Amino acid sequence: MHLDELKSHLSSSLNPSIKSNGKYRLASILVVIYGDEPIVIMTEKPKHMTFHAGEISFPGGKLDSNDSNLLETALRETSEEIGLTIAPSQVIGQLEPVITLNSGFMILPFVSVVKEIPTLSANAEVEKIFRIPLESFLKTQAKDPDPSHNLIQEMYTFEYENQIVWGASARILKQIRDCLKS
Repeated sequence: MHLDELKSHLSSSLNPSIKSNGKYRLASILVVIYGDEPIVIMTEKPKHMTFHAGEISFPGGKLDSNDSNLLETALRETSEEIGLTIAPSQVIGQLEPVITLNSGFMILPFVSVVKEIPTLSANAEVEKIFRIPLESFLKTQAKDPDPSHNLIQEMYTFEYENQIVWGASARILKQIRDCLKS
């Protein structure tokens, strides 16, 4: 799959402001896909973090009072966490919000597809940066075998180098896979 094809499948209008019903805190992430053989950027959270310790996720975080909207949150957090500056004009779409089971976040995912990226640099919120071949990664989708994970909605897992991606990140990947199938 080429970047132009990805862009056509993943492009959508942006609505960077969503309402939480008070039950969830708002957060956003940025799915960054780049390169001729499309690569997706994901991160591993440090084991000492309060939320999502050791999990594989996308760069992003909670809405800050200084952020004008959730797109600004995703771009700011991506820059802080992995040293990648993406301009708002490079964001081609967004996916459906997902909620986290344990930490009480509603996450709005944004998508950026770019030709290339500079060298990345992890901050203290990131243990490791993964550059994952998108097509082969999406083929690893499986149903999450843990029944306790299926309390809020159907859950999936993806696997890369013996690392399991699950929860909100996996539901975001499933949305991408579904968009690419259409």
